[in-house]
Amino acid sequence: MKRAVPMIGLLLGIGLLGLIEGKAAEVFLEATRPDFQKIPIAVLGFQDEAKANRPDDRVAEVLKADLRRSQIFAVADTAKLGIKPADLNDPQRAALKRVSDSGVTAAVWGKLAMREDDLVLEGYVYDDVKNDGVVGKRYVGAPSVLRLMTHRLADELVFRYTGEQGIARTKIAFVSEQGGSRELFVMDYDGFAPRQISADGFINLMPRWSPDRRFVAFTAYHGRSKQTIDVIELATGKRSTVVSLAGLNITPAYSPDGSELAFATSHDGNSEIYKLNVQNKALTRLTTHSSGDLSPSWSPTGREMVFVSDRGGGPQLYLMSADGSDVRRLTFEGDYNAAPAWSPRGNWIAYVCRTEDKQYKLCVIAPDGQKRMQLTTGTGVDDSPSWSPDGRHLVFSSTNDGKNHLYMINSDGTELERLTSGGTHHSSPSWSPA
Repeated sequence: MKRAVPMIGLLLGIGLLGLIEGKAAEVFLEATRPDFQKIPIAVLGFQDEAKANRPDDRVAEVLKADLRRSQIFAVADTAKLGIKPADLNDPQRAALKRVSDSGVTAAVWGKLAMREDDLVLEGYVYDDVKNDGVVGKRYVGAPSVLRLMTHRLADELVFRYTGEQGIARTKIAFVSEQGGSRELFVMDYDGFAPRQISADGFINLMPRWSPDRRFVAFTAYHGRSKQTIDVIELATGKRSTVVSLAGLNITPAYSPDGSELAFATSHDGNSEIYKLNVQNKALTRLTTHSSGDLSPSWSPTGREMVFVSDRGGGPQLYLMSADGSDVRRLTFEGDYNAAPAWSPRGNWIAYVCRTEDKQYKLCVIAPDGQKRMQLTTGTGVDDSPSWSPDGRHLVFSSTNDGKNHLYMINSDGTELERLTSGGTHHSSPSWSPA
């Protein structure tokens, strides 16, 4: 009965107890397949009549980065194509011919202009460079949302070529240390524009998005002995407590349809998994075991969950039906496997694995247990994986650079990119739905 605290300390000691101490796509291009051919595209530049391109907001550079991260496009180097900077403000036929001759089939050009107080971003997509097929998009907004308009253009391009939603306008919720407390923040998917959404002066952890992106659920600490699960509405800042059982209340996770919230609680003496009906607040207990169970993550269908339990002697991943039945063990390799996150595509479950040399790294395993890969290497502690809504990327925390920062990585372990800077501790990332 009293194994809850040791179990939670073992699984979350990297971050949790350490703090106490101190639309569906119709076409999916699988970008990680060896035979996948990325679409060659050139960004020819943007004519800036509005003089709006500040260093952090240069449209061409933001767009190139978005297209590269999408894993759908191979972004051409225009300088290597022999296109001079003077050509970039006007896509003359000679420049387009050089692009076409190089094997690039699509190109983007645009311009920025002011219309009274609004900034107008026009993007022109040369769908077939050789035959001058052109599609135009116009975005209007305050100059302060230039990056958002650029992200939207990138997402439009992803949708045009794949039929699926892009991720450039998604957000990442995370925890950051502020004056000795741990507060919740939300930032753009590429690490820009972080904003604080809690100000408790103590500890808030484990943020998780609702499927409609309206709410973030999280664990709120009230001193050392009381934890509740709270929900904050991002548009209004309105906050409410939804779980306040005796003991620990941690690791919330919304169901894919948003109707239920799974979580772990030590209300029964040891850590068990429950789910809360969001509408009528009814509680359903899902696990009944003398060992500790926590960290539920829903399958994309909502019919199953993966969770962590030490019922086999150490923390391992287990699967169960969403009603708590049909429990079976998933991981057998290694003596520590925790913090699972089920991919939106359903094909992988990411988690923290401890290697033979006692390093905490990210691994992925197929839900049937037949395939497993280690994604990260190095000496830092990697923790808290969370999937992008397209299932092609993960965000996670790591001490790879000495301090705790957030990183993005492709689902095949390539193209590691640091997202946060400054500060002493950034952790518990959660990637929003699209």
